[in-house]
Amino acid sequence: MSKYLVIVESPAKAKTIRKYLGNDYKIAASMGHIRDLPQSHLGVDINNDFTPMYITITGKGDLIKNLKEDAANAEKIFLATDPDREGEAISWHLSHILKIDPQTQCRITFNEITKNAVLNAVQNPRPINIHLVDAQQARRVLDRIVGYEISPVLWKKVRKGLSAGRVQSVATRIICDREKEIEEFVPEEYWSIDTQFRKEDGLVFAARYYGKNGKKTEIKSQTEADEILAFLSDSDFAVANVKKSEKKRQPSPPFITSTLQQEASRKLGFTAQKTMLIAQQLYEGIDLGSEGSVGLITYMRTDSVRISEGAIADARSYISEKFGKDYLPGKPRQFKTKSASQDAHEAIRPSYVERSPESLKDLMSPDQYKLYKLIWDRFLASQMEVATFDTLSVEIEGKPRTLSDKTVINLRASGSKLIFKGFMALYVEGKDDEEEDDTQLLPSIQKGEALKLVKTEPAQHFTEPPPRYTEATLVKALEEKGIGRPSTYAPTISTIINRGYVERNKKQLVPTELGKIVNQLMMANFTDIVNINFTAEMESKLDQVEEGKIAWKELLREFYGPFKETVRKAESISKVEIPVEISDVICDKCGKTMVIKSGRFGKFLACPGFPACKNTKPLVEEAGVKCPKCSGKVIIRKTKRGKKYLGCENYPKCDFMTWDMPSDKVCPKCSNFLTQKAKGSLIQFKCANPECDHLEEQQKESTGKTKSRRGASKASANTANEASKVNEANTSNEVNTVNEASK
Repeated sequence: MSKYLVIVESPAKAKTIRKYLGNDYKIAASMGHIRDLPQSHLGVDINNDFTPMYITITGKGDLIKNLKEDAANAEKIFLATDPDREGEAISWHLSHILKIDPQTQCRITFNEITKNAVLNAVQNPRPINIHLVDAQQARRVLDRIVGYEISPVLWKKVRKGLSAGRVQSVATRIICDREKEIEEFVPEEYWSIDTQFRKEDGLVFAARYYGKNGKKTEIKSQTEADEILAFLSDSDFAVANVKKSEKKRQPSPPFITSTLQQEASRKLGFTAQKTMLIAQQLYEGIDLGSEGSVGLITYMRTDSVRISEGAIADARSYISEKFGKDYLPGKPRQFKTKSASQDAHEAIRPSYVERSPESLKDLMSPDQYKLYKLIWDRFLASQMEVATFDTLSVEIEGKPRTLSDKTVINLRASGSKLIFKGFMALYVEGKDDEEEDDTQLLPSIQKGEALKLVKTEPAQHFTEPPPRYTEATLVKALEEKGIGRPSTYAPTISTIINRGYVERNKKQLVPTELGKIVNQLMMANFTDIVNINFTAEMESKLDQVEEGKIAWKELLREFYGPFKETVRKAESISKVEIPVEISDVICDKCGKTMVIKSGRFGKFLACPGFPACKNTKPLVEEAGVKCPKCSGKVIIRKTKRGKKYLGCENYPKCDFMTWDMPSDKVCPKCSNFLTQKAKGSLIQFKCANPECDHLEEQQKESTGKTKSRRGASKASANTANEASKVNEANTSNEVNTVNEASK
């Protein structure tokens, strides 16, 4: 018989902490929640002051029986569920099932699963925090009421099977609003003029037109561009001003939940859901062979960038030893947590900084290694010295030689050189938009120096609409607007995709026709629910419940009266007709043209003669190429998780499949189609015929994007590159320095 019983949520966590506590402790897992609201009905007694009607989750009977037996044989029980609101609520439910007084010292938490953290938690138990529990109950009941009372309205007015949610409806609105911006966007023409100048010593560098008479001016037409080109061709040029400076770049703070999801999306291509799943594995423990299961990162649901003094000390020691003292700041770097953050936990960091990703690579899955490396690199870089650049800005003036107009043309050139990498030796944060390239290394330039114009390169551009949201940018928007909390981002995105309101299209989130219709209905009839400020204020009130400033039922009473009246009014609106999408497939049972419908598992073909004809078929998306094995049609299929792959229409007779998408190229050896796959900066084209070994690679084209006006930077970068090529023959050492700085 064990003296103590420790109950955690998952077997993986149980396995990790078991080795720290010895034979006096029995570790059991609750497998998540054991009680919840029923699925079959609302489960909230609104007339009895919003009392939740909790029931034991189906299938948990044997587990609860075993937990009760273990509890009866233990002198002391510790509830060690996750250190957040939901974990606190699970412990509260366990205390109810096991008849433990929640006010006794029964609750333990640890932000990282290390020996010191676990032993310290066991030595310092506390009562269950009822304010945390109430905040979770308030969220759960609030979301249940919204979902269960709005969803029937959607069933009646749009179609059966739809749902609405307090956070998911706002997320859908944000995506729909962006799509509307894109649809209504009117592009505006503008021009850029890039130039190359030669100094008297023969060195060439790039510059860009800035304006006239010292004022920045926009070029809005070809006529204006031609006028400026005429000025340039008839002008003498000289350096008007040279400004040298040193620029320091600060490292990013360690990850919080939202920034981890964003960066994993940018750099690894992970969905928010996948990121959190792998992070959970790293937190609960990875089997490291002879060492057993080891928790490698701190708790991954956090909105705080705070770091413990011990972790900072370990990081500084590691940096000094592995990188040298030049890479260590004079004093530890602390980051300021946003005022709206709960600051309940540390930032996401490695539990043991000395366990480098490379040392564990062979003991992890590839995805676990990638995410662990991202977390480890970011944390360590946050405690490293700043990166330092030498920057040079040059202002050039052109004065007409023969034209009577005395207008002065202004051009500017800028460049930078990395002189100390600092944290950039380890990690650089990804960006959602490409930025202007100013890494050309300008030659030595003096004020008053005469210059010769050797090339002009005018380019026409059009402003572009704001980009569609990706998972990374949507998470960023939700966080900035105060919608949801760290634990809600991933499930919110998964929900709106699974409901068919939003689709992924090459990482972009695009609203479906159904999503637009539901959003319009919600906007017209449930203004508060989809109101971004209202939803953010509700999150703030839930935080106040956690802090004990507001009673959770008081929050529900305040919300429910106006909400119930809104639902009553919405029930009287007219039914919304969803436009029918017609296919080119003929029903083989009644001859009607089949239509495309959406169901729980995606789109499918259905006969419009329902219910007289109930014929349905899977919706097949043809890839437009022939199978290299049997010459049948190749179709695009999806896994259960939505990942696309190519397969033959004659499956299972033909087993052809590939994860790579088709290209428009044809194999020069066997005439089958080539597939394409991105590999870093290259696109790899491979023959789809498994018996053919043809393979070719092609460099990706630069997108040349800028934040506000897409396309402007490409010409500038090309001009700078050409200038570098001209200089290469004369100043190969300087060009090598440019390349080294770029790295």
